[in-house]
Amino acid sequence: MADSFDGNVLAAKSFARFGVTHMFGVVGIPVTSLANRAVQMGIRFVAFHNEQSAGYAASAYGYLTGHPGLLLTVSGPGCVHGLAGLSNAMINTWPMVMISGSSDQKDSGRGDFQELDQIEAVKPFSKFSVKAKNIQEIPNCVARVLDHAVSGRPGGCYLDLPTDVLHQTVTESEAEKLLAEAEKGRNFEESIVPPSSEIEKAVGLLRKAERPLIVFGKGAAYGRAEVELRKLVERTGIPFLPTPMGKGLVNDDHELAASAARSLAIGKCDVALVVGARLNWLLHFGESPKWDKDVKFILVDVCEEEIKLRKPHLGLVGDAKKVLEMINKEIKDDPFCLGKSHPWVEAVSKKVKDNVSRMESQLGKDVVPFNFLTPMRIIRDAILGLGSPAPVVVSEGANTMDVGRSVLVQTEPRTRLDAGTWGTMGVGLGYCIAAAVANPERLVVAVEGDSGFGFSAMEVETLVRYKLPVVVIVFNNGGVYGGDRRSPEEITGPFKDDPAPTSFVPAAAYHTLIEAFGGKGYLVGTPDELKFALSESFSARKAAVINVIIDPFAGAESGRMQHKN
Repeated sequence: MADSFDGNVLAAKSFARFGVTHMFGVVGIPVTSLANRAVQMGIRFVAFHNEQSAGYAASAYGYLTGHPGLLLTVSGPGCVHGLAGLSNAMINTWPMVMISGSSDQKDSGRGDFQELDQIEAVKPFSKFSVKAKNIQEIPNCVARVLDHAVSGRPGGCYLDLPTDVLHQTVTESEAEKLLAEAEKGRNFEESIVPPSSEIEKAVGLLRKAERPLIVFGKGAAYGRAEVELRKLVERTGIPFLPTPMGKGLVNDDHELAASAARSLAIGKCDVALVVGARLNWLLHFGESPKWDKDVKFILVDVCEEEIKLRKPHLGLVGDAKKVLEMINKEIKDDPFCLGKSHPWVEAVSKKVKDNVSRMESQLGKDVVPFNFLTPMRIIRDAILGLGSPAPVVVSEGANTMDVGRSVLVQTEPRTRLDAGTWGTMGVGLGYCIAAAVANPERLVVAVEGDSGFGFSAMEVETLVRYKLPVVVIVFNNGGVYGGDRRSPEEITGPFKDDPAPTSFVPAAAYHTLIEAFGGKGYLVGTPDELKFALSESFSARKAAVINVIIDPFAGAESGRMQHKN
C-alpha cells in the first residue's frame, strides 16, 4: 500500500524528525533497508568494513558535535562487535546510540538466525537500553535513546529493533501521530548549576591559594567551555594544565600553560580547580606522591556520583561552561590576579622554559634512521603552518601517542582525539572518519603507531570511497613497541624460531594499502621526503597514507607505562 510504512521507514523517519543527520555502521540482515531509508530521509550513512571502527566513529562523533553518534549493526555478532564502540562511549562519557537489528521475537529461544539476548548483552556498557516490541513503539523508543544519551553525564545507549517489528506496517496518518506524540513527550533536562554559596567558596579558595592550578579535560571540551576557561586563566593569572584531550581549549603555547612543568604543577599546587576531568589514573587519582598530600581539590563535574566517589575538598555539580560562567562573574565583581612576578607563576614558568629548551634541543636534531622526535617535529611544524582552522589530530599508539602528546601543539578546542580514558587502541581510523564528517572544514591528520593502525587499516578504503580529507601518518617501527627486543635467554622453547609476539613484518609497505583503492601513498625515511609528503598531501586534502620508517629500537616498551607491563 502506498500510504503505509514498514518499521524501517518509520525508524528512519523518527531519527530524521528528531535531528539525526549522520549514521555509521555495517549493513546486513535485517537492517539494510533501514540504512537505505535513512539515506532517503536525508541522513548521511557512512558504511564501514567493521562494526568496531564504525562504533568508534559514532562515539567520537558524539564528542565532537555534542549530539548522539549513531551506530547501526546487524543482529548477534554485529551487536557484539559494536560493543567496542558503545563501551568506548560509556567510559569516555560521550553520547552515542547503538541500533541493532535482532531476531524474530516469535522465535526467541529457539536458535534463530544470529539470535542473542542483546538487551542483556549491552547492559554493562549502556546507560539506557530499550527494545521496540512492535512498530507503534519505534518513535518513542528512538526519542528516548537519543534523549538519554545526552542527559546528565553523557554516554552510550542501545535500541533493539527485532526483524518482525521492522516488517510490520502502519498507515501514513498513524505514523505521523506516533511521531508527533513521541516528539511531544521528549525530555530535555535543564543545565544543573551549583548554589551561589558554593561558587563563593570556590573563588575564596582560589583567591587565598599560594599555588593554585586549573586542570581541565575533555569534559570541558565537550561542554564548549573554552571561552570561559580562557577568561578565567587570563583574569586570575593561574597556571593551567590540560589533560590530553583537553589540549587546545586554551592554546598550548599560552604563557600560563604548565604542561611542560606537569610534575611541578601537580606536585606543588595547594588548590586545584579540576573542570571536566576525572581524578582517575590519568591524574594519578589525585593522590600523593604525585600530588601534594594536602592539596585541596575543587572538582567541577556534571555527575554528582563522580564527585561523591572522589571526595574533593569542594564539589561543584554542574555543566562546565555554566559553572565557569558563575566563577568568572564572582571574580569579576571582586577581581584578583597573580601576575607574572608571583613566585608560583615564576616557578612554573621557569620550569616550563627549562623543559621546553631541553626538548627543543632534542627536536632540533635530524636523526636518520628516524627516531620518534625528528618526524614528530616535522609533523608539528607542518600542522602549525596550516593556521586556522587547525586540523583535527588523531593519535594512537604507545610511543607514537606519548611523544605526540608532548610535541604536537593544539591551538583550537576539540582538535585532538586519542586513546582516551581507556587507553583504547584501534580507534584511529574510526575517529578520523568521524572528525572528517563532523568538521568538513578541517583537515584530519592521524599520527599512528603501526600496531594501532593495523586494528582498522582496512578503513582507508572508506576514506577513499567517501573522499574524506584525511592524511594518515604511520610510524612504522616493525611491531608493538618496536619489533623483537627479547634477550637471548628469552628466545627458547619449541617455537623459538617464530617471530616475537611484538614483531610485525619489517618495513611493511603500509602506504600501498591505500593505493589499492585509488588513494595516495608515500614511503619516507628522511626529513626531506617527509616534508614533501606532508606538503603535497596537506595541499591535496585527499585520503593519503604516509609510511614513516622508524628505527625499531628508538622507542620504549609500553611507552610511558612500563610499570604496568
